[in-house]
Amino acid sequence: MGLIMRRGFIDTSEGQIHYREAGSGKPVLLLHQTPRSSDEYLEVLPLIGLRYWAIAMDTIGYGDSYKPKKRCTIEDYAEGVITFLNSLGISTVSLVGHHTGGVVALEVAASYPERVEKLVLSAVPFMDEEERLKRRGKKVVDSYELRDDGTHLLDLWKGRQPFYPPNRPDLLMRFIMDAIKAGEKVVEGHLAVSNYRMEDKVGLVRCPTLVICGTEDPFSYPHMKRLAAAIPQSKTLAIEGGTVAMVEQMPEKFAKVVLDFLDERL
Repeated sequence: MGLIMRRGFIDTSEGQIHYREAGSGKPVLLLHQTPRSSDEYLEVLPLIGLRYWAIAMDTIGYGDSYKPKKRCTIEDYAEGVITFLNSLGISTVSLVGHHTGGVVALEVAASYPERVEKLVLSAVPFMDEEERLKRRGKKVVDSYELRDDGTHLLDLWKGRQPFYPPNRPDLLMRFIMDAIKAGEKVVEGHLAVSNYRMEDKVGLVRCPTLVICGTEDPFSYPHMKRLAAAIPQSKTLAIEGGTVAMVEQMPEKFAKVVLDFLDERL
């Protein structure tokens, strides 16, 4: 019999936060990219759960977590993480974040250094003023216009397809399901990343950090070494063939990289 995965909700003053968990022991919180949900870690959770208490929460505004009425910033998402950890009685945790989830994880580690033991940043772009200016005025990935004939769903599919591994329509289907559930907040996480002043925060990270990225991720791979260079106590690892969907594309390899880093003695 395999490791049992559990699902649950925690109550907050704003609404409920949904999460998945597996295993027991020292906690490891995994944060997903936009507009995905904890479903992104469906295959990874049981693997990390073999040695740790592996938890994946739905970021506020996504999945089955509550949707804030305002447009959120990275700082707002990080506050959601802290509220979640407090509700579960977790004082210190290792954080793993992919894309948007990685930016949120970095903000938590920078603003609450006493709460984070180790940090894994997966496919995180370095968002400084130069990068923010590059993104300004450009169409936001995953944005679409709702249409009566449903062709907006095809737009979502085609927009992501070039960045996903070939012959994996199952992964694109999971993306589409989460994007639909996100509704009007589908691009909110992307906008939050584009407005985040990462250059003010990277130097505040105090925990051992692993910066990883798939070599086929055009959004983040070019930033990997520069990001790591700005973070004290960090190192890098490139994952050959990894795409934007690396977590689901190669869950065994992703989990092994994370576990090897978590297992290292401080």
